[in-house]
Amino acid sequence: MKSNFVLVLDTKRQPLLPCHPARARELLKDGKAAVLRQYPFTIILKRTIPDANPELCQLKIDPGSKTTGIALVQGKRVIIGVEIAHRGAAIRKKLADRATRRRHRRNRLRYRKPSYRTRAQINNAKCTYARKREKGWLPPSLQHRVETTLTWVQRLMRSAPIGAISLELVRFDTQVIQNPEISGVEYQQSELRGFEVKESLLEKWGRKCAYCGASNVPLQIEHIQPKSRGGSNRVSNLTLACAKCNQRKSNRPLAEFLAKKPDLLKTILAKVKAPLKDATVVNATRWALYHALEKTGLPVEVASGGQTKFNRQQLGWDKAHWLDAAAVGEVGALWLATEKPLSVTCTGQGGRQKGVCDRYGQPKRNQQGAAQIRPLKPIHGWKTGDLARFDNQLYRVTPRQNGSFALSAQDQKPFNRSRHRLQRVQCADGYDYA
Repeated sequence: MKSNFVLVLDTKRQPLLPCHPARARELLKDGKAAVLRQYPFTIILKRTIPDANPELCQLKIDPGSKTTGIALVQGKRVIIGVEIAHRGAAIRKKLADRATRRRHRRNRLRYRKPSYRTRAQINNAKCTYARKREKGWLPPSLQHRVETTLTWVQRLMRSAPIGAISLELVRFDTQVIQNPEISGVEYQQSELRGFEVKESLLEKWGRKCAYCGASNVPLQIEHIQPKSRGGSNRVSNLTLACAKCNQRKSNRPLAEFLAKKPDLLKTILAKVKAPLKDATVVNATRWALYHALEKTGLPVEVASGGQTKFNRQQLGWDKAHWLDAAAVGEVGALWLATEKPLSVTCTGQGGRQKGVCDRYGQPKRNQQGAAQIRPLKPIHGWKTGDLARFDNQLYRVTPRQNGSFALSAQDQKPFNRSRHRLQRVQCADGYDYA
């Protein structure tokens, strides 16, 4: 399978045109270059190239809610593909857990007056200070998507000669997703069209339990995707169930609950409207990402999602995030010089908390009065996520105080080895690579 092209820098760390992996192996074997970075694989030349004027490449981006695709196009060929898996859900969960612990701690210890001014005081002009969010503010889980994409754009700009950026400026019409025939004044009408939530669900599900078909029994409103697993209160995520089915399903996902009834699962999913969470995320971050890319100083081309899908189908490519990125904008006759994109997963840089709590809200390490306070990082000069070489193979390192580090690799069982037998290859940068 064709791999990504190799990024090349000259002796002054100026980007040159990426080269084929076979050419990079020749340069490394002959001692004309050295490895600068493992992911993305980058080499640096040991000799100066006079009057280097490399051909400019085009960077294409397909922003997504959970995964963002990036493709580097040189001429009529796609030479590098990257897929970035965001961690917005993890950030949202950590913020919610922290808020819950803080609220419980305040209620458990003593009552404290809020440090902010109430809305009534602000309206009555009794105070001159008020917390205000800046224009264009985004929640941390959404801002993370913008900043991560911009980080990788800047990283590739430092390693490849990029002359322009193409961005899929998606805009989802959430009401059209639920009702393709909507038009005119219907945009101003409620989704329920005069029905209460319960009556709407009774009409939609035929006044029967969606799971066992029982009728003429008390029915309860039930979340198809449990709220504890990220489900919402939208009508598209609600159904009706009798008390027994509701208790048996509990907080299990629908696919797990109906694993032995595939036909019933298919019928229920056909009635459920498409979820809109991902569409809302893309809508909220699209302009923030566009303005952030404009600040790079490169010309930014925008295109619609419909054009991207049309280009991909015309080129005969399969559905993939990095291929969607390559199909953004005007493409012409493109061909794939690589078939194996770099998979990047956001893991974060680690926490800065001095006290970490367990699921019950009780501190579990770095407590006051402890005989010895263990540092969170680094440990023996290593941090979780560092890449090390052992027996001519790369592993991800999880350091431990006893000096026996855990090594893990893709599709391999983790094992322990002494830190003295490891050779550091790349420091942790907040990402996992595959």
